Formats: sequence, structure tokens, C-alpha cells
Amino acid sequence: MAPGRLRWSGITVLKKIDWTSTFGRMPMPPAPVVSTGLSFPLGPRLRTGGVNFSIYSKYAESLELLLFADAEATAPSRVIPLSLPEHRTYHYWHVFVPGIQSGQVYGWRAKGPFDPDRGLRFDGNKLLLDPYARAVVVPKAYSRAAACAPGDTTATAMKSVVADLRQYDWAGDRAPRRRFSETVIYEMHVAGFTRHPSSGLAPELRGTYAGLIRKIPHLQTLGVTAVELLPVSQFDPQDAPGGHTNYWGYSPVSFFAPHASYSSRQDPLGPLDEFRDMVKALHRAGIEVILDVVFNHTCEGNEQGPTISLRGLANEAYYIPADNPRYYANYSGCGNTLNTNQTITRQLILNSLRHWMEVMHVDGFRFDLASILSRDEKGRVLDNPPLLWDIETDPILCNAKIIAEAWDAGGLYQLGHFVGDSWKEWNGVFRDDVRRFLRGDRGQISKLPARLLGSPDIFAYENREPEQSVNFVTCHDGFTLNDLVSYNDKHNDSNGEGNRDGSNDNFSWNCGVEGPSDDPAVEALRERQIRNYLTLLLFSVGTPMIQMGDEGRRTQGGNNNAYGQDNETSWLDWTTLESEAGLLRFVSTLIRHRLRGNARKVEDISLNELLRECVYEWHGVRLKQPDWSDDSHALAFTAPLQRGRVRVHGMINAFWKPLSFDLPPAGSIPWRRWIDTSLPSPEDIVDFSGAPEITGRSYEVAPRSIALLLTTFSA
Repeated sequence: MAPGRLRWSGITVLKKIDWTSTFGRMPMPPAPVVSTGLSFPLGPRLRTGGVNFSIYSKYAESLELLLFADAEATAPSRVIPLSLPEHRTYHYWHVFVPGIQSGQVYGWRAKGPFDPDRGLRFDGNKLLLDPYARAVVVPKAYSRAAACAPGDTTATAMKSVVADLRQYDWAGDRAPRRRFSETVIYEMHVAGFTRHPSSGLAPELRGTYAGLIRKIPHLQTLGVTAVELLPVSQFDPQDAPGGHTNYWGYSPVSFFAPHASYSSRQDPLGPLDEFRDMVKALHRAGIEVILDVVFNHTCEGNEQGPTISLRGLANEAYYIPADNPRYYANYSGCGNTLNTNQTITRQLILNSLRHWMEVMHVDGFRFDLASILSRDEKGRVLDNPPLLWDIETDPILCNAKIIAEAWDAGGLYQLGHFVGDSWKEWNGVFRDDVRRFLRGDRGQISKLPARLLGSPDIFAYENREPEQSVNFVTCHDGFTLNDLVSYNDKHNDSNGEGNRDGSNDNFSWNCGVEGPSDDPAVEALRERQIRNYLTLLLFSVGTPMIQMGDEGRRTQGGNNNAYGQDNETSWLDWTTLESEAGLLRFVSTLIRHRLRGNARKVEDISLNELLRECVYEWHGVRLKQPDWSDDSHALAFTAPLQRGRVRVHGMINAFWKPLSFDLPPAGSIPWRRWIDTSLPSPEDIVDFSGAPEITGRSYEVAPRSIALLLTTFSA
């Protein structure tokens, strides 16, 4: 009878054998022996037979590398201590681990002095992310609170992932490489773009990189040439007060890894591939990808914040200390400030930017609170910040679009004076002046010409191209375009901060009723004001940027600081694009004309090129008699193309009564009405071939309206 089997009443029964007592305990195969490894490059790097790890920590006394079976593992499957001196070169700790490969989940522990008065905050109980990890996993048990409190965070911390960056087929991907003069930017939130049920996507695709791919046809219809994505590097969704979710993503925890929850894939490396799929698809549609990057602070916050990565490895190197190193300088308004011109931090930032360009194929970056990048290790402003010059002179980054938000929360305002030769700048003055003019404020008429012409009063001294000014009237931070014309005051009660958060200076006007209105006259005025804003934005010299959903009157219910509203307050409701089809047509037609031209025999010349080459002649309601007084609300201009083939005549009436404007002599054909924001769709904007002729010597512009006429001359 075979061993282990008993026969009873004709039935074979399995007998449990004690193999241990019979044969002795079988030894598990030993783990492969680790070796010294190399100090370069930083982070995990696949080598033949395993992975080399290297990490910076000047004052650490010992480090441990922890390997995990998967993202949800609450304990490591293996702990590898790094011993002195073989695993340390200068301030870099390194080890080669054979037998592991791409997809391996891991983390670090660093032991050393906890001495806040010296800026040292080591805590050997905290599992730390690798600053150079290319992928991050977030377990379901992730807890920011645990990272703030004493105790072990192994079971509740985010973890790093080894990634083989070579294993992706770009299928011949080529960047569009558009000039700024050919660029119209669409600022958008990856998740908010498709998370609303009205997107029509399957639930698993909503709010993902893959979901954005499905909606590229809308971007093509709109005609934008670049998307500027709110932060997509891994951030801490729990870094928000009052139990809210950090929706915007300005809370970075990793500068290399794409945000995991924006991926529809569940495997640790899924976000890497899905993000690259998205970039590749956008490039095929001729659309560039600009990332909003946050190198001014991290989610680790102030001295009471969590220990997640940089704080536990080299707090003294990565952050600018206050006068007492126990505390943090706070030029970001978020608790801490990255020490961006310190050598180690500078290397981290440059390597991150190169990674997004080389490996992820993005086309450029918008730098949040970029003025912080010009501060030294004490927070003082540098005349020639090394990091800023490094970014624009780097041979890899030299092809990138680089845009600065040229101010910070510490009061530094560098608009028009940002260091460098290639930086473009968000023009907050354009936003405020255009808002105040169209609202009807006194004393604004004299400011408008400069805003239309690329703000030469701000930028001309540098003798740079006019596209240095990135013009916008709305962005993620503030009212949507619909709310700008629907609310006098912010309504941020749902943020849980007693309506104290968000800006009080919105320069908005509700057109007579606070919030939604059923009054047809109020709604008509709001629609007209929206078209006015879009016309001035897209007709002005510079690089225009519009905000996601403004083409469909997306509303946030008057909330001007929806950073924590990961709900229908912030998401794009796709039904509005159907109900506001006329507005969508207006803005898409205006974008098309800006980029491709709009007159007989000048189809090969873009409107933007026409505007850049024009010599403007200014008028009031009477020709050559502009009224620059504080009580003036009307301005007209004639802009002949220097080559003499096209003439534009614009009439802007921000007054609350109709005004009759004199017209200059026409050219080879009578004046034709191209745009009149007071008219209903589709008359509000037309192609030149279908534009009606204007035969009189004057044109009446309705209250709070803009009209643009075109004529042509013989070549």
C-alpha cells in the first residue's frame, strides 16, 4: 500500500504525514547575497541580474532597504541593512540586490539623530519613499495621520516601485514642437475632465489618463494646441484640511512618479504606461503636453507634518529652515519651502524635469510659485539663480516650453523681471485689468492697449517675443468664466473654512443677480460678457490660455478655491457642452481664426501673426480721437497689416449704453462684420466668406459688446 494511504471498508483515506519529523525541516533557499553596489545613478536602476539602489542621506547613521511582496503588504518580505563602510560613498548609500526586477515594491528606513534644532528629523520607524522612484503605490491603508504621529508606518505608508523605463513602445512618437506664436493652451485637470458621469465613459475609465484619451476629439474640435495639466506627479490626496481630498494636486510627494489614482490599471507600473499612452495619443492629435510642476514645497508640511520621504532622509538639505532650524521657512504658504538652489535639491529637480522630457515625452512645464526657485538657502532672492539658468540652458530641457508663475506666497513678485532668456510668464496683470475694464471700473481704459499688445509696459524692456506674456482671464485658482459673470462674492462655505479661504479680490460682476438666474435679460448679458472675455483674450498678442470647461460655462457655484472639491463642483459636466453649443462654436471658431487666418488671400497667415505685425491706430467713438479719461469705457482701433493686405477695425464698448462708432475708409471691399458679441449664435462670429457687408460710415455697438470688422486691400 502506498505510503500515507489507509484503506477502510473499501474507501481510500489520505493520512497526514509529519514530514518534518520524518525527514527533518527542509531549509528555505537562501536569499541572494547583496553586494556593495554603486553610488550612481540615484534611485533604483536595473542592472544585469538585479537592481542597484542609491540614495542620499548625509547625516544618517544607518539605512535599511525593505522589499515588499505587493502594495498592500503590511510587513516586508525582506529587510536589507546597509552597513558601513562598504555601502556608503561620501553621503550616498548604495546596494546591489540580485534576483529582483521591474515591479518590485520597496521602501527605505533611515536612522539617525532627531535633533530639530540642527534641522535633523530622522525617525527609524517611518517607511520612506525613494525621492528618485519612477513609480509609487498607495495602499488602501495609507494614512497621513500615521506619518505625522509617533510609531511604525510600514503598514500604512506609500511605497516605491522599481521600474524598467526601457520597456515601452513609443511607436515613433514625435513631439509637435509648436512655436509659442502658434500655441493656445487649455488648462485642465486630468481627473476632473472625465470623472463626471455625463462623460459617457465606463466607470473604470472616468478620471483617468485613459479616459482623457477618449475625449481628445473634443480638444481637437475646440482647436487648442496644448494641454496644461494640473499636477500629475504623485501627491498626497489626504493633504487637505477638514477631511477634504486634495483635488488640485499641489501637494507633491514624488517628483518622478505619475499619480497612481489617475490610472485605470491596478498593477504597480500601470500609471507609467497609461500616462505615456496619453502623451502619445495627444501628440498624434497634434497637441502638446505641458505639466504644472510644484518644486516650491512638498506635502510634508511644517514641523508638525508627516515624515514620508525627504524629511526623513535629509531634512537639512531639502528644505529652507527658518531662523530657528526647528521650524521651516514658508514662502509657499503650504508649511515648508524646498531649498531649490541647494546642490542636492537642484539635482533632484533637474533630474525630474529630464525624466519627464526624455522618458515620458512631455513638451514643457508650468512652474508653480516659480519665484521660490530664485531664493537661496536662507530664502534671500538671488540675482542669477543657478537653478533657473540650469533649466533653460540644459541640453535636454532646451526644447521644453517653460512657463513661470512669477510670484510666491512670501510677497516676491517678479512679473516681467523673471530671470532668464526663455521663460514665459503667467500675466496676472492681464487677468485683473481685463476683468476690471469689462466690469466697467473707472480708470481702466488707458491700461487696455498695453494688454492687447502683449503688455509691453511689463515685458518690453527684455526685448523678447510678445508671447512671453501668457494671457488668461481665468485659471484653476479662482472663479470659472461663468462664475466671473454670475457672482459678486465668493461662496466657499463647502470648503469648511468659514468662507475665509480664497481671494476676496475677484473683480467679478454678477450682471445684476447673485448666482443662477432665470431672467432672460441677465442671461443674455452674461453670455455677452463671456464672449467679450474670450474675444479680448484670443485677440490679444501673447500666448492665450483658457480654463477647462469655460467653453461650456462650467460653474463651481461661486466657489473660487475648489482645491478640495473632488466632486461635481469641480468636474466638467459634459451636458453643458451640448446646451452651450453656441458658445463652444464661438470659442472654437475664434481659436481657428487666430491660428489659421481669416481673410481673402491671407488664409496662410494666422491672426496672431497679423496682430504681432500690426501698427495700431487708436480711436474713440470718433476717428483718431481716443478718450483716455477715467470715465471712458470705449475704445476703437484700426490695425493694418504692414504688408497692406488686411485691415482690422475693432470697437470695444464696456459702457452700459449703445455707442455709435465712426468707421475709417474701407479697402478693396466694404467692411465686413466678423465678430459682434451682442449677436446670437451663429451670427456672433462668422468666416470671412460669409461675413455681411457694412455699408454705412458708422457702426452701432450694443452695450457691453465688442465688434470686429475686416476688409482687404490688393496685394
